[in-house]
Amino acid sequence: MRRLLRAGACTSRGCPVLLLALLRLGWSSGACPCREPALCRPITGAREFEVFVFDVGRKSWKFYDWSQITTVAAFGKYDPELLCYAHSKGARVVLKGDVPVKEIIDSANRTAWIAQQVDLAKKQYMDGINIDIEQEVREMSPEYYALTALVKETTDAFHREIPGSQVTFDVAWSPACIDKRCYNYSGIADACDFLFVMSYDEQSQVWTGCIARANAPYSQTLDGYDDYINMSIEPKKLVMGVPWYGYDYRCLDLSKDHVCSLPNIPFRGAPCSDAAGRQVTYGTIMKQVNSSISGSLWDEEQKAPYYEYKDSLGHFHQVWYDNPESISLKAAFAKKRGLRGIGMWNGNCLDYSRSSVAEQQTEAMWRALRP
Repeated sequence: MRRLLRAGACTSRGCPVLLLALLRLGWSSGACPCREPALCRPITGAREFEVFVFDVGRKSWKFYDWSQITTVAAFGKYDPELLCYAHSKGARVVLKGDVPVKEIIDSANRTAWIAQQVDLAKKQYMDGINIDIEQEVREMSPEYYALTALVKETTDAFHREIPGSQVTFDVAWSPACIDKRCYNYSGIADACDFLFVMSYDEQSQVWTGCIARANAPYSQTLDGYDDYINMSIEPKKLVMGVPWYGYDYRCLDLSKDHVCSLPNIPFRGAPCSDAAGRQVTYGTIMKQVNSSISGSLWDEEQKAPYYEYKDSLGHFHQVWYDNPESISLKAAFAKKRGLRGIGMWNGNCLDYSRSSVAEQQTEAMWRALRP
């Protein structure tokens, strides 16, 4: 979710109070918003295979494949209709949790923040929280220890106050200090129900040549899971995240053998990054690929599709994305390796216009999640 939904940073020690005031804007009155009061009860138990969906708002969720979904992380405005419908399908709905790491060094601030999240979850009849903190943290720093403590204390509080609730934490595609996020990954995994591994934005730091590449190359993605498991993190503590979006890169030069050269745009110490491109949803990509100058191409080494087009100013572009074929390969690995499940950023990225072509494309993407 890097750089997608980032609120303004807080700088004062009173920030948790400000967060609480902002969160209250979306609160329900406390009365069950569902026609059937039973739908306001927390979802308990675990499915054999988790399908974790991030939803960023609007009403796209009405067209999701609810036969698969186990958890919805609500990153958009609070939607009681979504909550009631998800509960009717036996799926959890969880809060988004984010807080500046410097704020949580103080244990009193951690306690206050956690209490606010639990209170909000209760008022909105939520089933837990997904902690999405993607800030820089140095290994063995005060923030390093505080972050692990935050996850453990949050998990303890939610499990105590909302029986059966779920606490999860989002991590980068690899534990190798990606984007300077040098977290205590094994400690955090032990402290929560599972990690959601964001196996995308894998070009956020490029140390080799500045050229366009796949958002989530197959071998690189799998290496990330091996790295987590080699840290003694159980596969059942890992949910694989796949991208339902891609990157559109404007090429400085596009060679005949499909090498798209990019400008040097640094990110957190690396000389190049995917910030040279712009993110595009799968729905948008499908509307453009057939009219492109190349049509859909396949890179066998990265096991990812891409295409090329020329814009109105005569500039060449290369677009890398994931499709049912590339996602199916990763889903098969998730099942074979014994991972907890799969999910995506984000469920809203498909074309839910209900045209016959869009419906086929949308169904194929949901179907690709089934190993």
